[in-house]
Amino acid sequence: MHGRVYFEALAEVLGAVGDGDSVGFFGWRADVDELLTDRGPTVGDALCGAVSRGAGVRGLLWQAHTGAVGSHASVNRALAAAVRRVGGEVLLDQRVLPFGCHHQKMVVVRHRDRPQDDVAFLGGIDLDHGGRDDADHHGDRQSVGADPRYGPTPAYHDVQVEIRGPAVAEAETTFRERWENPAPLSRLPWHVVPARVRGEQRSGSALPASAPAPAPAGTCAVQLLRTYPRRRPRYPYAPLGERSIALAYTKALGRAQQLIYLEDQYLWSFDVARIFAAALHRSPRLQVIAVVPRRPPNNNPFYAESAMLGHAEALAMVREAGGDRVQVLDVENRDGLPVYVHAKLCVVDDVWAAVGSDNFNTRSWTHDSELTAAVLDSELDTRAPADPGGLGDGARRFARELRLAMMREHLGLGASEAEDEDLLDPVRAADAVRKSATELDDWHAQGRRGPRPAGFLRRHPVGKDGKLPAHHRWLTAPAYRSFLDPDGRPLPMRLRRTY
Repeated sequence: MHGRVYFEALAEVLGAVGDGDSVGFFGWRADVDELLTDRGPTVGDALCGAVSRGAGVRGLLWQAHTGAVGSHASVNRALAAAVRRVGGEVLLDQRVLPFGCHHQKMVVVRHRDRPQDDVAFLGGIDLDHGGRDDADHHGDRQSVGADPRYGPTPAYHDVQVEIRGPAVAEAETTFRERWENPAPLSRLPWHVVPARVRGEQRSGSALPASAPAPAPAGTCAVQLLRTYPRRRPRYPYAPLGERSIALAYTKALGRAQQLIYLEDQYLWSFDVARIFAAALHRSPRLQVIAVVPRRPPNNNPFYAESAMLGHAEALAMVREAGGDRVQVLDVENRDGLPVYVHAKLCVVDDVWAAVGSDNFNTRSWTHDSELTAAVLDSELDTRAPADPGGLGDGARRFARELRLAMMREHLGLGASEAEDEDLLDPVRAADAVRKSATELDDWHAQGRRGPRPAGFLRRHPVGKDGKLPAHHRWLTAPAYRSFLDPDGRPLPMRLRRTY
């Protein structure tokens, strides 16, 4: 939980790699000067230091379509140049659909002589400015606020998962597949010509033979799920695209009986919302608790209106299906500033859990590259209720502890057995969330008089009434679905609404 914790763990791992070890990483954006700890190293120093000690360092960062679409191109180019100067390799990868991006975020480290230390980190946290926040949510001092409503250093809530054991080899395979893709990194002339002028590396060197998978470790089975669109030239590893993230969520939500707990940056898609709605219609006792950002951290009026209306459309459908059983909430810090929820996680009935880079929207499930870890722990959690879903699966330790950790933080609770007792049962947990959000909303409505309530959740107002402006159908919705939330499925699959 939190970028500060992840960055400290990553700094320790990268600081220990040496001759013959390998580091592979993906990113949407990476800042060469982002600090991994208060005293350093920076991202650039950590990667370059690994190269200087004899490790093979290779990375793939999104190229970005043009400089007009954010500053990713120049920022990612700076890190690539720094690593290349010392003998590493970082490629700028634009092998995506129009309006698409590479959104996978992963670092995988293999050790030549210490396979027991092999590790992969993946989830929602990039190596960029803004990511190094902590539980107090005062923000990363290196971030710059794009939206004044989030303050000068926006608070970020995010999650990464650390994987050890055989699944590390699966993570490395995902890296190898993209690295060894023979297609040109970009065919856009405004990429190709400047890259040649600057002498940038346009293809990667051959990878050494992969090491055997690490020995089994722990009690969790890990399944790596991915999204790749169908495109030309085809991805050799996904010639028809891959939508295993969407398929896994469809299956898991289709089994949900008591509680779906999720945190997501973009719960903004009609196609995804209908899967939640179907689950709510199927199971009359199902509760949904969704933690989302208060608003997009973007001052562009077109982007903000399109995104918020898409969000409202999706939430209206879910709320219509579930009524009071659906709680959509956002988070603030102790100073009353909103916290930008960038986490992408889901826990179903305290059995199945997923943490990754994908959001609950059509773009993430069909159009961009994404990577998620689904976790099923064989260790049962015998605390009552021992089988919340009632299907014989039993509560699992990892899934339950992940949900409890998130809820404790948002409700301002400690990790005592007495406090956990109210959160273990799905109905009582939903009541605790509702009570906490109501208390905080009322405190704000009364002018913040008296002691501040303990929690940090507030009821999320978007889509509450299910009413959308008349122009949404004809203007905003088509723009939203074309540019902000495009669909990467083949046409027959779109028409059938399958993945």
